Amino acid sequence: MTILLSTLNARYTHASLGLRYLLANMGPLQEQTRIHEFVIGAKTSDLVERILAHRPRIVGLGVYIWNVEESTRLVAMLKRVAPQVTVVLGGPEVSHETGEQEIVRLADYVVTGWGDVTFPKLCGEILNGPKPLMKVHAGVQPPMAEIALPYSLYSDEDIAHRTLYVEASRGCPFKCEFCLSSLDKTAWPFPLDAFLAEMESLYARGARLFKFVDRTFNLNVKTSLRIMQFFLDKLAQNPDDPVYAHFELVPDHLPEALKEGIAKFPPGALQFEIGIQSFNPEVQALVSRRQDNAKAADNIRWLTEHSTTHLHVDLIAGLPGEDVASFARGFDQLVKLGAQEIQFGILKRLRGTPIIRYTEPFGMVYDHYPPYTVLATSQVDFATMQRLVRFARYWDLVANSGRFANTTRTLLGETPFDNFMAFSDWIYAKTDATHRIALEKLAKLVQEWLQLRGMARDEAAALLASDYAGKLDTAPVHKPAAAAPERQIRHLAT
Repeated sequence: MTILLSTLNARYTHASLGLRYLLANMGPLQEQTRIHEFVIGAKTSDLVERILAHRPRIVGLGVYIWNVEESTRLVAMLKRVAPQVTVVLGGPEVSHETGEQEIVRLADYVVTGWGDVTFPKLCGEILNGPKPLMKVHAGVQPPMAEIALPYSLYSDEDIAHRTLYVEASRGCPFKCEFCLSSLDKTAWPFPLDAFLAEMESLYARGARLFKFVDRTFNLNVKTSLRIMQFFLDKLAQNPDDPVYAHFELVPDHLPEALKEGIAKFPPGALQFEIGIQSFNPEVQALVSRRQDNAKAADNIRWLTEHSTTHLHVDLIAGLPGEDVASFARGFDQLVKLGAQEIQFGILKRLRGTPIIRYTEPFGMVYDHYPPYTVLATSQVDFATMQRLVRFARYWDLVANSGRFANTTRTLLGETPFDNFMAFSDWIYAKTDATHRIALEKLAKLVQEWLQLRGMARDEAAALLASDYAGKLDTAPVHKPAAAAPERQIRHLAT
């Protein structure tokens, strides 16, 4: 073994699609290449020891916003104890602003952007000469049909225990300035027949949970329908052996043909991640986000009322030009539309994104360290931003978790944002904590808050019991939802 491909995943259940693409496209070097994935939080010396146990000449390391700090320590130690090992970096975190990064200084080479062609070529030059002189190598984008698909490289262990990431396309035609995909010129599809053949093979090997990372699943409706029909056929053939598919959906593009297909899915088989980000037209214009808000709202409403799709809808706090009142209106609108989960995110300044141009005009202050979260803007001061951060954490624990579905509806009332912010401020003052709150303690805190707001003790206890007794620790057995993650199953039970 000569080349080791590695990264630090956020969780064990996340299997790196990027590393598998590299391995699939190594050509003559594939026999000399292996993958060894790790998880963030491990001791750096242990990681280095395990890497060097492979005796690699080249280590290719995937660097992302969630692992760059630990990866920097890893590269520093690796180059100290084994300077003869060539370290090549890749991934979105090191594809932009490379001159400013310590990890780039420490490494030997960097491949920016697409690595399918450029990384194998670079490895060949390192091993066989002539030795590359340039440190930074811009990734070459090949025709999509020439990229070897990586899905056979998912192991039986991956299929049994990990989320399988798949993509029918790369890129995005939209230009939202907070997103790295804004740098793409368009979306590029993989040949659909070849892709579906790979999905068929994964299914035959036992895969049942497929997470599509395409940025715009419903951009080409004909393609969307064929992919959905693939899963509908599996469900029809084996109704007692369900599949689960996750897609990112463009919110204002849901033609009738797509609705007809979506309506055919049983509970627990389909999830859509829908990026709203903001309902404020002025903010949308500032960040170059094209979105018909009325259509987007109508589509979310249709999905909640006429399909069994699990909806995960995104909002971002801290966008330039948006104050708390504007964000609150968008939040309240989403709550009333009925999505099962609202992902309340705080803006992050990803390296290379065009949103940097608003730093001075809108007083955008970002954390210097990953994940580069916005700390304050001209509309939202630091103290208020911290309250929003805590709101987001408690919202995930209480509302998004699906553990307090009945209670959450009462907790939110007619003014969801204001009511939950009051609860968030109170629970933080009470506990001085946003993490490591045991489930039983959290339930007691929610009940105490309801009583403080005027609910009788017995009534509050009964309300909590309607959630707590049935769903806090175990998900109900729903055969149609068996392939779905536990949180989604809890939502389906409400």
